[in-house]
Amino acid sequence: MADPYSTLGVARGASEAEIKKAYRNLAKQLHPDRNKDNPKASEKFSQVTNAYDLLTDKDKRARFDRGEIDGDGNPTNPFAGMGGGGQGGQYRSGGSQFDFNSDGADVGSMFEELFGGAQRRGGGGFSGGFGGFGRRPSPKGANVGYKLQVPFTDAAALAPQRITLADAKTIDLKLPAGVETGTQMRLSGKGQEGPGGNGDAIVTIEVQPHRFFTRDGDDVRLDLPVSLKEAVLGAQVRVPTVEKPVMLTVPKGSSSGKTFRLKGKGFHKKGGGRGDQLVTLVVDLPAGDAALEAFVEGWTPIGDGNPRAKLGV
Repeated sequence: MADPYSTLGVARGASEAEIKKAYRNLAKQLHPDRNKDNPKASEKFSQVTNAYDLLTDKDKRARFDRGEIDGDGNPTNPFAGMGGGGQGGQYRSGGSQFDFNSDGADVGSMFEELFGGAQRRGGGGFSGGFGGFGRRPSPKGANVGYKLQVPFTDAAALAPQRITLADAKTIDLKLPAGVETGTQMRLSGKGQEGPGGNGDAIVTIEVQPHRFFTRDGDDVRLDLPVSLKEAVLGAQVRVPTVEKPVMLTVPKGSSSGKTFRLKGKGFHKKGGGRGDQLVTLVVDLPAGDAALEAFVEGWTPIGDGNPRAKLGV
């Protein structure tokens, strides 16, 4: 059982940011895709991922630091917490969890439950032995970590993603609502083999940036270029969304910076529904247009012609 701090090469008092940085550096070096001919690297990668999973779980990290569990997450002392001071504790046996309380529990009944129906003797003792108490279940194989890059539009629309595992098998993943960079998906039984069964595959999502869409929470933002004629006279223009283009009405006299809201065209929310797409107009003026320059030279705007008057300048 390895010390997770040593595995990641960080101090016991390391911050979460330091742990994440150490994991990222090691994961880059040891990822199975970069070490296909080095099985030891794959094994080390799994150990690094397990250490990261334990140390980023606040409860597990605290229990490890107190010596209640080992680096594999297994209890180091099934009777921890039952001793002096009347402190409570827990022991997990097979699929059942037993609570050891300090409120006057019947210890005899507790032991009968733990030891699988041991019979009391006439003098109040137990017969039938301890029923295998203290035996640990066979450990599962190590978890294996993967990083999956997802296109921006696929993440917004929750398009299925295909990933190839270390055993060369492919799986189609259904992205969860609210997916973002850092979201982790667990594939049960897709990790390394072990005497107690396979470990899991942990897939970390990285949403790729888009060349013109940006994310704002659950909303999507887009700067939309329009011509001077479209802005002055109004027009129906096509607008790209994360799924397919839609038509947008640009009113007469629209200035740069005017924003429109396209309902339900953003990211799927964790609690249901979708965000919106916010479209901001950007008036695109042609360079070197002699006719436009001549028109503007002879044009007298309404009012004082100073669009910065509200700014006091």
